Amino acid sequence: MAVWKAIHRFARISPRKARLVTQLVAGRHVDEALELLRFTRKRACTFVDKVLRSAMANADEGEADVRKLYVHEARVDEGPRIKRFQPKDRGRAHPILKCTSHIVITVGEGPRA
Repeated sequence: MAVWKAIHRFARISPRKARLVTQLVAGRHVDEALELLRFTRKRACTFVDKVLRSAMANADEGEADVRKLYVHEARVDEGPRIKRFQPKDRGRAHPILKCTSHIVITVGEGPRA
């Protein structure tokens, strides 16, 4: 069985927040996953939706039956942290770490065995 993958690297969202959304769609039929993402009120939904649609397009290019696609894997890996500093009183500086994520979604025909 063939699987198709799409990755969004360096997404500007915390991995912890993005994992909440990817856990919702893992193992579901792609139509059901898209509907779920459409009505979930989380910022990460837009990132995951775009990656899922990209994986579906990759499968369509690979001549898969798009009506039979399931989300085989939905994973969020931690990306590099962007380091910034906030100036404070008396010449001090406090660090601010801006997190990034790598969102990986794999789709395949039929549910995962």
